Amino acid sequence: MGYYNVNIVSSQFYVFIIISNKTLPLSKIKTDHMSDSLKAEDFINKHKTHGWPIIDVRSPSEFHKGHIPTAYNIPIFKDTERKEIGRIYKQVNKEEAVKKGLEFIGPRLRSMVEEAESLNADNMLAYCWRGGMRSNSFAWLLRILDVNIITLHGGYKAFRNFVLNSFLSKKKIYILGGFTGSGKTEVLHEFKKMGEQIIDIEGLANHKGSVFGHLGEREQPTNQQFENELAMEWIKTKSDKPIWIEDESRIIGQVTVPNDFFMQMKTSPVFFLDLPRYLRIQRLVKEYTVFPQESLRESILRIQRKLGGVNAKLALESIDQKHCEKAVEITLKYYDKTYTYMLSQRNHDQIYKYSSNTTDAIQNAKRILSM
Repeated sequence: MGYYNVNIVSSQFYVFIIISNKTLPLSKIKTDHMSDSLKAEDFINKHKTHGWPIIDVRSPSEFHKGHIPTAYNIPIFKDTERKEIGRIYKQVNKEEAVKKGLEFIGPRLRSMVEEAESLNADNMLAYCWRGGMRSNSFAWLLRILDVNIITLHGGYKAFRNFVLNSFLSKKKIYILGGFTGSGKTEVLHEFKKMGEQIIDIEGLANHKGSVFGHLGEREQPTNQQFENELAMEWIKTKSDKPIWIEDESRIIGQVTVPNDFFMQMKTSPVFFLDLPRYLRIQRLVKEYTVFPQESLRESILRIQRKLGGVNAKLALESIDQKHCEKAVEITLKYYDKTYTYMLSQRNHDQIYKYSSNTTDAIQNAKRILSM
């Protein structure tokens, strides 16, 4: 994909692209390729099967709110520019809005092409909000430079419909249950090493689920992006094998598991890893005492009403005195009670308990898989 210069000139109703010392009037460029678009499922399959990079040409704020996982953001317009174009479109007319867009984008055409070129791909996928002017214009530009590029029919809006509809598909789910501190996440990943299908919801949410779950984690994704990531994992799984998922509340930190997906989880068999409380306390103390004391205090304060005034005060004093075992014991009583209630809402005939006296994830994984 070589070029010498990229520029744009607007004169009344004609737009000219100047590339490699060739001046091409927009009205003379064939637009047959505008039909080169795929529906969401085929678009995603093209990326998965052939590894074509995906380019999101929407504004940075649109991209941050939610995007197709692995997509690169090469925005045609900045947030302020998009807002201004929208204002002109509503208050004046489409023609003036398009001209303003050309005014904004002209000086950046070369840098946009260079960003795309840095991906080192002769085949690309691109999308905007509804599969309209932004993605088609970007695709048109790259096709001039001999890049094979396909757009997403219906844009990101169509992808979101695809995401939400994906959770309606029924698959065989096995739930890995257990009280807080049982090491369920480690066992889940041992399942994967043993050839099982898993979805690590906590990993996608960047949160371990409890009030301490944010500690040591990256910033949580937006709820929309969490749904997008979850859908891509769900789509990858095969229907002829069970999918292991850790038991979760519907709300994980600041994100929420989609209702259709959560209802499948709630009606699936539970394999309950039952570890003695003292082992769970030891494990949690080792895991969380690496964090600043103030972070632990802040976490306790967030659930002080649920713990009760006396217990919350005692837990805080225990942290201050570096008696973390006591603080963990107090919080576990609350979480154990909460989880016991959650289990009581399930079909008891679908709960299979495995009692263990070790925190060895490999051993626990093997025993559960042999049940």
